[in-house]
Amino acid sequence: MRTVGVEEELLLVDGVTGEVRSCADAVLRADTDDQLTGELQQEQIETGTRPSTDLAELHSEIVGLRRYAADSAAKTGARVAALGTSPLPVSPLATERPRYQKMIERFGLTASEQLTCGCHVHVGVENDEEGIAVLDRIRVWLPALLALSANSPYWQGEDSGYASFRSQSWSRWPSAGPTPIFRKPENYHALVEALIGSGTLLDDGMIYFDARLAANYPTVELRSADVCRRPQDATLMAALSRGLVETAGREWKAGRSPIDVPTALLRVATWRAGRTGIEGELVHPRTGRPAAATAVFGDLMTYLEPALADLGDLGMVKDLLAALLARGNGAVAQRATFARTNSLRAVVLDAVADGSCSKDPPGSVRPDAPPST
Repeated sequence: MRTVGVEEELLLVDGVTGEVRSCADAVLRADTDDQLTGELQQEQIETGTRPSTDLAELHSEIVGLRRYAADSAAKTGARVAALGTSPLPVSPLATERPRYQKMIERFGLTASEQLTCGCHVHVGVENDEEGIAVLDRIRVWLPALLALSANSPYWQGEDSGYASFRSQSWSRWPSAGPTPIFRKPENYHALVEALIGSGTLLDDGMIYFDARLAANYPTVELRSADVCRRPQDATLMAALSRGLVETAGREWKAGRSPIDVPTALLRVATWRAGRTGIEGELVHPRTGRPAAATAVFGDLMTYLEPALADLGDLGMVKDLLAALLARGNGAVAQRATFARTNSLRAVVLDAVADGSCSKDPPGSVRPDAPPST
């Protein structure tokens, strides 16, 4: 069975004002178990689960890591919030490390304004050949994952009009976005070498494709999703990602070709997913035409059903997806809080309470979380 792991970027915020706190270095010093890592900006930290084959186990670790991050941040007087962007205005402070300082110098406002939090899912593959076959076949479905996870409607104190403005901000990086069909590993590696050889990117760590081969692990890394408001939704992202990789691997071994959608159309589909999220229409992966988001998610589930059933994940995924669509994703929740309170501070603090799991014991299961197996 394929392993799956989740990396989550989390905002550091003040528990009273809701404003971001530039205290990542202090939080990392409080991280006595070395379970957290820093990022480009001092206002965020990252967690990462171990590879797992069991979704209930993975969910438990996601919950535990969010609690651990919250406890480490609390030692510095901060809180953690699973938000794709800061609803309140922010002037990020770059981490004082040579690589990050080079990024600020080279990329200007694209880097200095970049305070966004994503959810990255690693799924195991046998080798680069299978990994490329997977990338070629999952690319058309990645906008749907973005739409489901969308959790960043506010930017610099204003409603952006997008469900995921993180995806807009992130797209300014020169290597970000969807990829073409590669067909073989040599073509993928040649593109990576050309991008680095252009003298624009610092290194292969700046290959910001929506999905890529991981540099240090035998995995593909799906990177399109916002950090999810709730741990349950992060578990859903992991399950759907593994389902996509498993389905793609099976198609490759059966000799079925990937859907040949132009990269430019995928960029449009990604934009549309970031704009509307789960509300309104998306670009359908198979037709390239507008379709209700619910119809796209229904077709995604039909496409993944055989693999999810074989993995033992089908019932759990159906429940998690139904729960998300019933209550809304992070963008829906943020806007609902603002409509109720007219306060972006309340939006932040509500996300802290809803997403950190600081009130739940590690591994506990909330009503729409996956059941124990």
